[in-house]
Amino acid sequence: MKRLLAIELQKIWKNRASKVLTISYFVLLSSIALIASLKFDIGPINFNIAKMGIFNFPYIWHFNTFFASWFKLFLAVIIVSMMANEYSYGTLKQNLIDGMSKKEFILSKFFTVALFAFASTAFIFIITLILGYRFSSYTETDIVFSHMEYLAAFFVELLGFFTICLFLGILIRKSAFALGFLLIWKLFEGICYLLMKWLLFDTWEKAYQALGYFPLQSISNLIAEPSRRVSAIRNAGSQAGFDMDYDYSIHFSSILIVLVWTTIFIYLSYKIIQKRDL
Repeated sequence: MKRLLAIELQKIWKNRASKVLTISYFVLLSSIALIASLKFDIGPINFNIAKMGIFNFPYIWHFNTFFASWFKLFLAVIIVSMMANEYSYGTLKQNLIDGMSKKEFILSKFFTVALFAFASTAFIFIITLILGYRFSSYTETDIVFSHMEYLAAFFVELLGFFTICLFLGILIRKSAFALGFLLIWKLFEGICYLLMKWLLFDTWEKAYQALGYFPLQSISNLIAEPSRRVSAIRNAGSQAGFDMDYDYSIHFSSILIVLVWTTIFIYLSYKIIQKRDL
């Protein structure tokens, strides 16, 4: 495992674009800390983000993991480029000539995306602890380390998404086309949502539940949008007559669906490499 990871990380670090994107990604993750300093006035209303409850334990685990998940597209570019470069520079064929099996090749890629997901999760863990202890009104140990399931869901979300990107990079070979296909895939799932409502189900809720079994939507469903948990937003919504009740919990079934898709895409990636004339 260490040998396979070392080979892949060396390839990424020697590529200037990949190096810049990787550094930029972790810098952007650090930008979560900047949100705490946001203060602005709208007429007589004073907004201080840090005092809205966002950084209170244990809710900060939810907010930070959801916010950080938006930056995963930066690493998606690295992953599809990593595969495109294998074909462009002939390193895939050279690795196989040097004695690496096709199974080891796929494992090296999977270990790399898993490492990216783990490093991102560890980074968010550290940032969340720093921000939480700085701004949270509750710092008791049992409160601080409750709701840690959001970190597990964040890791699974990144792992699943990166695995899809890896599969597309292997399937399409060109990074730009692979990323474009990712967008088309998302649109396809949206169209399926509409078709399921019109043809199969009598309510939008049932169609949305069925959509949760699709790859990209299942990933999106892992961590719910957290803004309604903020007390100020909840109060404003209640006064406006909106229903603010929502299920924010992490469901094991949602994690299982993503892990199944992760397994499927790794297997499909291996089968493509196994059968393709390289």
